[in-house]
Amino acid sequence: MYEKLTEYLPKFEGLEYGRWIYDHENDGTLEHPIRMPFVNYHSAVTDFMEAVYKFVNEHPELNLTEYQEILNVRGISWGIESMKNADASSLDGQTVMALILGAIRADRFSEGTLLVFFKDGFISQWLFRLKEIDEESEGDHSK
Repeated sequence: MYEKLTEYLPKFEGLEYGRWIYDHENDGTLEHPIRMPFVNYHSAVTDFMEAVYKFVNEHPELNLTEYQEILNVRGISWGIESMKNADASSLDGQTVMALILGAIRADRFSEGTLLVFFKDGFISQWLFRLKEIDEESEGDHSK
C-alpha cells in the first residue's frame, strides 16, 4: 500500500535534504528589501512531498486530512517533540502517515521544520515502519 512512498528510502540515503538560503545581496532599503531566509529542498524531498499529497488524495478511507485529530487520538500532539517521541514501531499506517503529513504541513507554518525531521532521521524511520507494515500485510495474504 505504501510502496510509492517507501521507494524514496534509498533516494534519501546520504542526501543533503535541503539547505537554508539567506539573502546576503540586499541591504534592506525600499529598493532592495532583504528576503526572509528559506529552505531550498532537494528535488527528491519535493518529489516526496508531492507523492505524500497524492497518497492522501488516493486513500480517502484513511482520513489523513484530519492528521491532527489522528495524532491527538493516539496521544501525540502536533509538535516537533511529541512527534519525535512517538514510538513508530507500535504505530499503524494511518498514524505513521499522519506523522509524515504533519511534518510536511508544519513546514508551511514554520519554515525548516520538515528539514529537522529529515536530518534527525524521523522521516526515514517512519518510512521504514510503513515498509514493515506492507511486509506484514504481504505475509498475511500468503497464509
